[in-house]
Amino acid sequence: MPASRSRLFTPNWPIKTKRLLLRPFEAGDLDALHEIHSDESVARYLYNGPRTHQEVRELLGRKTTGSALQAEGQWLSAAVELRDSGDLIGDVSLRWASELHRQGEIGFIFHPAHHGQGYATEAARPLLAFAFETVGLHRVVGRTEARNVGSVRVLEKLGMRREAHFVENEWVKGEWQSEVVYAMLAREWTDSSSQLG
Repeated sequence: MPASRSRLFTPNWPIKTKRLLLRPFEAGDLDALHEIHSDESVARYLYNGPRTHQEVRELLGRKTTGSALQAEGQWLSAAVELRDSGDLIGDVSLRWASELHRQGEIGFIFHPAHHGQGYATEAARPLLAFAFETVGLHRVVGRTEARNVGSVRVLEKLGMRREAHFVENEWVKGEWQSEVVYAMLAREWTDSSSQLG
């Protein structure tokens, strides 16, 4: 049953995990966010290239208004900090893709210095919980370029299923790129959560 259009879905900020703190973005995050989004290796498999300071300022403007979901098409964004240092190391997002079909999409970007340590999985898991348990979504997808091994690993560690591999489906940055799509249903989230205890 679709959620009411008048509902406002807001996470119980801040969200604390074992090593991380997720919170709404704020104006003071500009330099740390620029350090992440201006990195060429971070942008390698994104549609955009490394972002300029001004581009990140505009992005941050959108992110600071994205601390809740009220209608389909909106993105909820969370700044990811290390709890022990307060350093901003990443950016996780949830899009409410369709109200009628109760669909969502999850995304994440982390500073290269913090890749391979399980932070993206740890940060994305509470957003999946919010998507299924609070917003009431039926299905959440994660999409990435097929060569982005790190992102594929995160989606698999979250328990999402690979549903599609589109071979050379888009012309991006002067080359044919391929896309893989992972997904999870609400009942699969419930099953996996009960197994985690």
